[in-house]
Amino acid sequence: MISSTSNQKVKQAAALAKKAKYRTETGLFVVEGPKMAAELPDDRIQQVYVTEHFLEEEKKKADHALYQKLKQLKCVETVTDEVLKAMSDTQTPQGILALAKQYHYGLKDLLSQSGAAHFIVLERLQDPGNLGTILRAGEAAGITGVIMDSQTADIYNPKVIRSTMGAVFRVPFVYVEDLKAALLQLKDHGVHLYAAHLKGQNSYDQEDYTESTGFLIGNEAQGLSDEIASLADTYVKIPMAGSVESLNAAIASSVLMFEVARQRRNQK
Repeated sequence: MISSTSNQKVKQAAALAKKAKYRTETGLFVVEGPKMAAELPDDRIQQVYVTEHFLEEEKKKADHALYQKLKQLKCVETVTDEVLKAMSDTQTPQGILALAKQYHYGLKDLLSQSGAAHFIVLERLQDPGNLGTILRAGEAAGITGVIMDSQTADIYNPKVIRSTMGAVFRVPFVYVEDLKAALLQLKDHGVHLYAAHLKGQNSYDQEDYTESTGFLIGNEAQGLSDEIASLADTYVKIPMAGSVESLNAAIASSVLMFEVARQRRNQK
């Protein structure tokens, strides 16, 4: 059992939770909590840290699938509550923390999937909660991938990981250095690009999203840059009642993504 917060493994986990640069250098990220740990694919697991109390409680559960999973792994180590708190990004850790290997996708991987594409493209999105929620809602709406510029928040930030509720393990995503070039590549592959924009003429639900579709979502405060917005094939608007002028990025994305899901569901 690890009982000292000065242990090198403890310092490594704490650094991965706090430093994006260190996550990039090591190719690892932190996964916290029983639900996320249960959904983490075994081949992604580098190391698992648990408290003895957590193991005992999991063993008592009628559905002790996570306990069985932990018993089969060879990389599980027990730690004290104090040590787990030193490793964690949260104030009240849930008894388990895993170090996982990062995913690596390319734009070609996203474009090579069969069927009509359904992409969310993010430019300079900064809020970790928004990014995580977009992935979570995106999985529910059947998106085929998320494309982000290098100024978008780090998807491996623990706050993002928690917000995805496991979707980060299943939805392909890629960061691109040149977002304009990436969008031109999408257009070359027949992806119709839409931007929710003040210049939109039609309501978002008046468009046809049954063919390959990509939505452009910009920074929370500034929206899309003029350069990226100009690459959209169509501007759409989300009609709103009352005095509300705009929606949170994650909510706007969800509205658009689920309209695609609705249309494609009705098409079958």
